[in-house]
Amino acid sequence: MGAIASAVMAANGEVIGIIPEWLVKKEVAYQGITDLRVVDSMHERKALMAELSDGFIALPGGFGTIEEFFEVLTWSQLGIHKKPCGLLNIGHYFDSAIEFMDHAVEEQFISPDSRALVIIDDDPALLIKKFLEYRPHMVDKAAWALQFLGR
Repeated sequence: MGAIASAVMAANGEVIGIIPEWLVKKEVAYQGITDLRVVDSMHERKALMAELSDGFIALPGGFGTIEEFFEVLTWSQLGIHKKPCGLLNIGHYFDSAIEFMDHAVEEQFISPDSRALVIIDDDPALLIKKFLEYRPHMVDKAAWALQFLGR
């Protein structure tokens, strides 16, 4: 995240960082950004990120990245927000996650409409273009579940 923040700042962009206080005390906070907001918890951090964001793009990362992406994706599925959610699939990093989501659709644990909420590209400019063209749609989980149950 620091490398991205540095690149954005070097290009005269704006970076808002949100970090729990306990991480600041560990000296993990990136100081050279436009706006650093210190919050009490990870839950508060994620809620503020969701509130301030126009959309969500996951870059290759670890457990935190994966957890945060699937949480905002779930929020989209539930209609909590109508913002685009995407994976920047650099070097095929997310191929296994994409295969997993497709498998979950085949096994009928994820509806095709829910799977369609994930925008994917390996080119940052094309992913942004897809975000700009994004039109939110509601996922009717109840109707899908009834169809799945044959009712």
